[in-house]
Amino acid sequence: MDIAQAREIDLDGLRGLGPATTRIILQERDRRPFKDWTDLMQRTPGIGPKKAAQLSEQGLRVQGQTYPATAPVGAPPPARSTVNGP
Repeated sequence: MDIAQAREIDLDGLRGLGPATTRIILQERDRRPFKDWTDLMQRTPGIGPKKAAQLSEQGLRVQGQTYPATAPVGAPPPARSTVNGP
């Protein structure tokens, strides 16, 4: 679901969003559309990178985009290559 079309009931149904945050999102969206995830996080108190990743994992999109984090929340960082040069 894209945040541009999400209704209040849709946003309230997402784990981690309560009524107060939902109202802020809708008020900010009415002022002007969100450009990207960074814009959403800057304009919505309580939504940072971790929360954005959680919302994205639940299907929320901003301008059709998932949150840029590629690893699931809580996943260990990718292993470093141990290949040595010649």
